[in-house]
Amino acid sequence: MMAFKAQADAATAVARPGNDLGNGPALTVGGARRAWAKKFRDASIDSPELDARILLGHGLGLDHAALAAAEAHELSIEEETAITALAQRRLAREPVARILGWKEFWSLKLRIDAATLVPRPETETVVEAALAAVEARDSRTQTLRIADLGTGSGAILLALLSELPNASGVGTDVSAAALRVARDNARRLGLTHAHFVACDMARALRGPFDLIVCNPPYIASGEIAALAPEVCEFDPRRALDGGADGLDCYRTIAPAAPALLSPHGVLVVELGAGQAEPVAALFAAAGLASSPPRPDLGNVPRALVAQRA
Repeated sequence: MMAFKAQADAATAVARPGNDLGNGPALTVGGARRAWAKKFRDASIDSPELDARILLGHGLGLDHAALAAAEAHELSIEEETAITALAQRRLAREPVARILGWKEFWSLKLRIDAATLVPRPETETVVEAALAAVEARDSRTQTLRIADLGTGSGAILLALLSELPNASGVGTDVSAAALRVARDNARRLGLTHAHFVACDMARALRGPFDLIVCNPPYIASGEIAALAPEVCEFDPRRALDGGADGLDCYRTIAPAAPALLSPHGVLVVELGAGQAEPVAALFAAAGLASSPPRPDLGNVPRALVAQRA
């Protein structure tokens, strides 16, 4: 935690030359938080108060409780400069998770970088659906073999391994840089049964797998430019672009999955809005029977579960 100087008396506050929030007396932590929240709000950034609080805490090395206790602390010029640099990145629409360098997913703190997608809360629906399928077979404590296709930061695979003590898993990705991030996350979390392979989806894998999971690129190519700047300007395009209709990766997964699944194995994929029916049709043509999709918290059909017919 950053050591704070003693709070100055208001009558002797020192004027600061040219800080980003205006000249005048030294800013307090609370004043800086409110001022940056207003700037974020004026820029139409979602959750401006939360973003300001997180970035101030990150810049000062303080957790939520310590930041609240330091509301009256007067910032040094160095502290103001550090906070301003972070806040300007957010004004440029860089996601908070990318500024921090990590994102929480399934209560796991995952490192991310420019090579990886920021894990989304809706992707936890895939984890929920996969665990529900395991529970339905009463196999949570059994030895399971899991494959995560296009693993990125390793989010889905590592979440599942954190819940399934006897499982082992392999994550694939075409990006060597993303795989370095995933390996680092597995090491830091002590999930030693996670392994990673460089390949496109499942091309280097041999079954059988009891569980195959995937959050594929599923945005139609022509729709990417219209996404929020936090997505289209900062997420790796290869993690977004699903081809002309968004279904290219499902077309790759469908014919490969039956040969990779164990007799009672389960495939769980994330869906984009409106994709449940066309993806289920692709799976059916490949000999996979799909269950009704599992909705996310926004009631969007998000996770499709399929098995060999």
